[in-house]
Amino acid sequence: MQYVLNEVPPDAPIRIGSGHDLSDEEIHAFCLANPDLRIEVTAEGDIEIMPPTYASTGYENNEVARQLTNWAIRDGKGYVFDSSTGFRLPSGALRSPDVSWVSRSRLAAFTSEEKKSRFLPLCPDFVIELRSESDKPSRLQSKMNEWTAAGAQLGWLIDPTRQEIHIYRPGRQPDILRKPATLSGEAPIDGFTLDLAPVWRGLQP
Repeated sequence: MQYVLNEVPPDAPIRIGSGHDLSDEEIHAFCLANPDLRIEVTAEGDIEIMPPTYASTGYENNEVARQLTNWAIRDGKGYVFDSSTGFRLPSGALRSPDVSWVSRSRLAAFTSEEKKSRFLPLCPDFVIELRSESDKPSRLQSKMNEWTAAGAQLGWLIDPTRQEIHIYRPGRQPDILRKPATLSGEAPIDGFTLDLAPVWRGLQP
């Protein structure tokens, strides 16, 4: 069966009410039936269809993930995950940050089969969200608050358009940095430094 959504405002997210809490199996089946969609699920069980990124945002996401991955390999205390990875939060929501880091010790609590065949029921220790031209700041700010409320120790909201960094920590108002050249990590990613020059430059020649 095929459904067509008519008269959807171009600047509005598409949300599909499920009427109940979706299981991992139901979400997986939905994704298999709609392989071209990138989805998240709210705490209320509604499916949110996420738009694809523009070229510049895709490059910036990859650059940030590359730098964090290179550091994580040297550091050896955790793993980096891409924007397709879904995490089950304590609220029941299924969310996928643009870039995330989880400590080895927390991942050790899961079997190899669990890591291969289900969405891990945990919140990453560290998350990064990158704002694209189509993202409303208020939506991403709400999402960052959702991450820290769920257990993230640290979160960075990177806004290349404004060249701003919003730093989120549990129980605190975010700090805002304007046009920093680099960004130094703190617990749980002590020792990581993000070079922001490629992000601010983007795909400019």
